[in-house]
Amino acid sequence: MNRWITILILLIVAAALAGILITRMQVWAAPPQPIAFSHLTHVQAGVQCLFCHSSPLRADIASLPSVQKCMGCHAMVATDKPEVQVLAGYWERKEPIPWNRVNYQPEFVYFSHRAHLASGLNCEICHGDVGSMTVAQPVVKMDMGWCLDCHLKQPPEKTARLSDCLTCHK
Repeated sequence: MNRWITILILLIVAAALAGILITRMQVWAAPPQPIAFSHLTHVQAGVQCLFCHSSPLRADIASLPSVQKCMGCHAMVATDKPEVQVLAGYWERKEPIPWNRVNYQPEFVYFSHRAHLASGLNCEICHGDVGSMTVAQPVVKMDMGWCLDCHLKQPPEKTARLSDCLTCHK
């Protein structure tokens, strides 16, 4: 009887560890996008992350730039490029670009980009070297264990109170 309980416990532990490893190592492929947007091209032109994704400076979320923001440059820059013409079509139709999310946090997770930027972190810490990507894709599985790994390495004065679940969970 004890032998079967031991085997059952070992199987449960093995399954849990396998699940954790698979989840932690899993990086999803880039989702299809309505416009073939290259971060690499924009970074090479000197555009910084926060120029287009400016909301983290004043809010907790990092939103996507509006069509108006894109057209602020592309009304005059690279207007002959096919993808810029697709962008201009959204502008003319007064439609938002239906981008597909690249990085995902569940609805029950609270995450503040503003707080992380204020603590001196840069975008590449979590999102990888997006500036060298022609197609944006996730580089890590942003799960609780991944967040804790980073937070536990920080000095106490630079990190959230991890003992309070409501720091991150709604």
